[in-house]
Amino acid sequence: MTPRLRALVVDDERLARVELLTLLRAHPEVEVVGEAADADEALRRMEALDPDVLFLDVQMPGSSGFELLERAHPRGRVVFVTAYDTHALRAFDVNALDYLLKPVHPERLAATVARLAGGDGDPRSPQRLGGDDHLWIQSDRAARFVKVRQIACILGAGDYTEVVTGDGKRTLVLRALKDWERRLPATMFARVHRGTLVNMEWVERIEPHGDESFRVILRGIDRPVPMSRRHAARLKFRLT
Repeated sequence: MTPRLRALVVDDERLARVELLTLLRAHPEVEVVGEAADADEALRRMEALDPDVLFLDVQMPGSSGFELLERAHPRGRVVFVTAYDTHALRAFDVNALDYLLKPVHPERLAATVARLAGGDGDPRSPQRLGGDDHLWIQSDRAARFVKVRQIACILGAGDYTEVVTGDGKRTLVLRALKDWERRLPATMFARVHRGTLVNMEWVERIEPHGDESFRVILRGIDRPVPMSRRHAARLKFRLT
């Protein structure tokens, strides 16, 4: 018998927790082991219960769901449960498995549980984002929402990456370049160097740089990004 997924439900609204708990009773593959009404209570329960999945509200009094994740670094998967509109939340964080929009519909919850249980692809393999999805970009200094298509390029720096948006802002985040490549739209982003991803919608031109390399000029970005000869032919083909 497949082990049940142990879930913790975190929401400051009691009625919202009751609604979700009721819906989850229809899914025997999920066992709700606890619930919490705020981030502090959730943190204590996460440490005690070590759940496999966290059903997490985003906007709560005190600490938000994002701030809880920053403090807790949960081992299990995260499913956001929120009243935000769908275009603003499909990808708050690239590690989130899914989101549920309040009021939660049984069919939508069933699809999420199927992913958690492995019935609709491995839940450890998150879905690719779309150009109109938003990301929650968080660094040591600030955090903000960024639409995927507004990312001009991403530069690798070891375990970190620098996200450069079309307004010229640069944000250093703790996320490897290979993780971004797995999540971003393959038709929109291309690797032009072992340490660089570019958004094709922001490419203005490609020009030679020295005898053996090229550089990519991005609209509105003051610094060109390097491109290796190995990637040049592939990228030029996509631009024609």
